Amino acid sequence: MVLVAVFGAALLVAVLLSGLAARTVLSTSLLFLLGGALVSDGVLGLIHISPESEIVSVTADLALFAVLFTDGMHVSFAKLRAHWRNPARALGLGMPLACVGMALITHYLVGLDWTTSFLVGAVLAPTDPVFASAIVGRKEVPARLRELLNVESGINDGLALPVVLILIAAAGPTAGHAEASFGKIALELGLGLLFGVLLPLLVNGLARFRLLGAEPKLQPLLPLATGVILYSVCHLTHANPYLAAFSAGAVLAAVSPESQQAFEPLGESLAELAKFAALLVFGALLTPQLFGDLSIGGYVAVVLAIVLIRPASLLISLWGTRIDRREKLVAAWFGPKGFASVVYGLLVLQAGIPQGKEAYTLIAVCIAFSIIAHSSTDVPIARLFHVDDIVEAGGERTPARSEAAAGEAGASART
Repeated sequence: MVLVAVFGAALLVAVLLSGLAARTVLSTSLLFLLGGALVSDGVLGLIHISPESEIVSVTADLALFAVLFTDGMHVSFAKLRAHWRNPARALGLGMPLACVGMALITHYLVGLDWTTSFLVGAVLAPTDPVFASAIVGRKEVPARLRELLNVESGINDGLALPVVLILIAAAGPTAGHAEASFGKIALELGLGLLFGVLLPLLVNGLARFRLLGAEPKLQPLLPLATGVILYSVCHLTHANPYLAAFSAGAVLAAVSPESQQAFEPLGESLAELAKFAALLVFGALLTPQLFGDLSIGGYVAVVLAIVLIRPASLLISLWGTRIDRREKLVAAWFGPKGFASVVYGLLVLQAGIPQGKEAYTLIAVCIAFSIIAHSSTDVPIARLFHVDDIVEAGGERTPARSEAAAGEAGASART
């Protein structure tokens, strides 16, 4: 109950400060992270949470699923067909380069063996849709850049998971059985994609029967029910829930735009709540002991992961494209690590591999630094862009605004 009270207090403070956060570098996400650290065993000792606690994995898992489901609804298949090359480059070239680059600095600066180093690289390679949404949700940011970041962050979690699981198998007690696990992993990914496509189609078909259909005030609950069923089915069948969530959101928006529009306000609020809860819990893991366990080489690796590995890998992957230099630099910088990496890092810790604790410490500190860096820079980054006009809620266009005013547009509460 103490955790619930702390969450309520943090939520109240975040809401009251959200207007200020929308105009400055203050971040509501950072407030929850610091709030969790403040009430943990490392400082006030009001709540007692360890990495092995079930609440850690559950809240991170729910937050990632909720955000992927709502972010999938922002994907336009028509735009994706027309502009698929840039996300494909980021996923097919940029992500492997980030994994390899992180593995190199982990091995040489932290001293982990090669298998564990590549495991750390695979865990930290995907960008996080939770914090990428801070840029994706701002209308003043060019649509091409928003589409690139949204698709990349939505899909790369599912792509990284099989690599993470295979490397855990190769590094852990089941070493030597990685090849046997490959078929199981492929099945889980395939089932996730299958459920993510078929379930929204089934629900949409049922809703269009003459005797069925939701009345207007209950229509937002139709996508919610779809998401709840999908989440439970994925966990019961061991299908990949993240790939299922993103694909289900995209399919639902394509076949039932009216459901997507009705659900959007509720979905965004639920995703925010799940994200804030997961941030509070993760912040409680950030004790002084955790930071003290990381070596100087580890801190150098963390800084390089944020300011060098991600930017360099994405810039290389976008080399020769028609994206202008400013958009490339923004996309290269905005590669935050978050809940996907938290979930995968917990898998590493719980797998019992020889250097699992050292790997988890590096991963956790890197995530914390990334949240601080990226969630505090979305407003300055958004202000780099200027648009001639912005479509308002009523569908009318307003005249050009100053960059400062444009930086205040977008979501009512910055994440």
